[in-house]
Amino acid sequence: MTIRIETIESRFARALEQLQRDCFPTLGADELMREEHFLNHCRLFPEGNFVALHDEHVIGLGSGFLIDFDFDQAQHSFKEIIDGGFYSHHDANGDWYYGADISVHPDFRRRGVGSLLYKARKDIVKRLNRRGIVAGGLIPGYADFKAIMTPRTYVDRVIAGEIYDSTLSFQLGRGFTVRGLLEDYIEDEASDNWATLIVWENPDFQSN
Repeated sequence: MTIRIETIESRFARALEQLQRDCFPTLGADELMREEHFLNHCRLFPEGNFVALHDEHVIGLGSGFLIDFDFDQAQHSFKEIIDGGFYSHHDANGDWYYGADISVHPDFRRRGVGSLLYKARKDIVKRLNRRGIVAGGLIPGYADFKAIMTPRTYVDRVIAGEIYDSTLSFQLGRGFTVRGLLEDYIEDEASDNWATLIVWENPDFQSN
């Protein structure tokens, strides 16, 4: 199966809106991005937003923007930091790439698409000499454990390898570390709105 990664273009916007619905059925409607959001991503930072294609069909997305992230004031919500989906907080001189969305169509998961999208993100961070990637990561597997443990305990056990989480375990396997938890990050019934604060540091970063 041939998967191609391209930078975002306006012609993909409508298909990306549908991809959101297909990938995130438990998210609130206000959390899903629409065609007009993707058109703005094309305008602001096209080289940092990536689309996965199979036979010209959109099957994945890796989107984000540059920002000066303050780890001393790390608590934030998804809707707040992405400005309702428009990514208007993008700062071309920002030290960090904020990974706003990684999504792969359910029919194409476990085929390496996510890894290709993460690689594209890391490559642009290295090319632009930024400090790394920061993001709020969903913990969908917590839905099966929330009656018996706290989010912190769940995340600690995923980090220890005692529990597999389809999102967090994947991120840990690609060099991300957990810097904390984000409360009321996103409207998601599966995780009771919790998320992880994850970071990947660019090993090639050179300070000026």
